[in-house]
This record gives sequence, C-alpha cells and structure tokens, in this order.
Amino acid sequence: MRLDRFVCKHTEHSHQTARRLVASGRASVNGQTIRDPHYPVSHFCTVMLDNRLLQQQQAVYLMLNKPPGYLSATRDPEHPTVLELLPEALRPQLHIAGRLDRATTGLLLLTNDGHWSRRITAPEEKIPKVYRVTTAEPISLEAEACFAQGIWLAREGVRTSAAQLERLGARQCCLTIYEGRHHQVKRMFAAIGNEVTALHRERMGTLLLDKSLRPGEYRALTDAEMTGFQDLRTGL
Repeated sequence: MRLDRFVCKHTEHSHQTARRLVASGRASVNGQTIRDPHYPVSHFCTVMLDNRLLQQQQAVYLMLNKPPGYLSATRDPEHPTVLELLPEALRPQLHIAGRLDRATTGLLLLTNDGHWSRRITAPEEKIPKVYRVTTAEPISLEAEACFAQGIWLAREGVRTSAAQLERLGARQCCLTIYEGRHHQVKRMFAAIGNEVTALHRERMGTLLLDKSLRPGEYRALTDAEMTGFQDLRTGL
C-alpha cells in the first residue's frame, strides 16, 4: 500500500491531507523519514506520523517439530492442534504454512506472513518436500520408476509431478515430492499396493528440521535459514 493511502486509512486525515503530511516530512517508515507519498508500506513496516505510532508488527517465522496426534489447524473441538504447543500470546497471529495430517510428524512452519506462506506452498513454486516413509510391506523394486513417472490420482484426475525415492531399507525410504495434495504420499503408496505406516517430514526447500528439537518443541528460523527463501518474504 502507498504511504499516503496508509496514513489516510489509519488516521482521521483525508487522502489530500495525508499526501501533504507525507510530503512535508512528518511520516517515517522503519525509522526513516519518507517524503514520497507513493512509498510502499508492507504489513511488517513500522510507520509513524509525527509521534503517533500507526503500525508496528514483527514478522514471525517458526519451525516446529510436530508430534503425532495434533491437527494442523488453528482450533478443533475434538483434537489438540499444533497451535496449542505454542505460547497463547503467539497463537492469534500465526497460521500454518504447509499442513501435515494428524498422524504425520516432523517439520511444520508457522508464520504471520501470508505472502511468504502462500509462495512456499504454491504448487507452481515446485518447492521440494522431503519425507521419511515407513511402509507395511517391502517397497517394490518398481516403486522408484513408478514415482519418477508420476502417480495418477483419480480423485483430482491428475498425475503427480515426478518424485524421487531413495531406499533406506526394505520398508523405509526417503521420498521427495514437489506438491502438497491431500494425503499425497499415502495415496501414492496406496496406488502401488502398499500402505504408509509412519510419515515424517524432514525438509521443505532448504529448511531442514532441527534435530535438537524434540517433538512438540519449536524455535524461530535463523537468518541463515531464511536466506534460501529470502526473495519470498513480504516486502523483499
């Protein structure tokens, strides 16, 4: 949003007055005096008019090691949600970027930056998601080639993007997919006659789950971890 329109929206001033106030140097963004009425203001800028604070909100990017049994939801009448693992003061502003089903464990991202979360979960971005998969039956020799060709999902009437399967054992593998369709990994294995008994997300893009985080623990992403997604953050 342009600075003059932002001032108009968040004060009693008309648009014309807001433009005049900005041009006269009475507005600041992130501590810098701005005289350009067209200066862009993002959701996470600190904006002041004279000594009046109009906006101050910090972007939050969290990594959570999701335990089993928790829903990737803000609230639910029957089951505990991942937000209940966070301090109550943080919960109202956060949403989940890339959900996991109730039984699935591992890397979950939470943020208040809607632009960032939409970008990292958008199918067209093709951001890799890496899972450790345990199956009920031995993984067939044909599974790697089948997944590399894509698996037909009848419900959507689409074929998945090519996925990479790396064997870790007879019933365990590392699987990389580039979408996030409903129960996608489980449905892909069901399509080749196998059942997923445990599913754990280890990585999204360049973000690796911190092995020091116990199930249910979380921490803020570091600047180094954000570098890989830097161009996806709001305002950059």
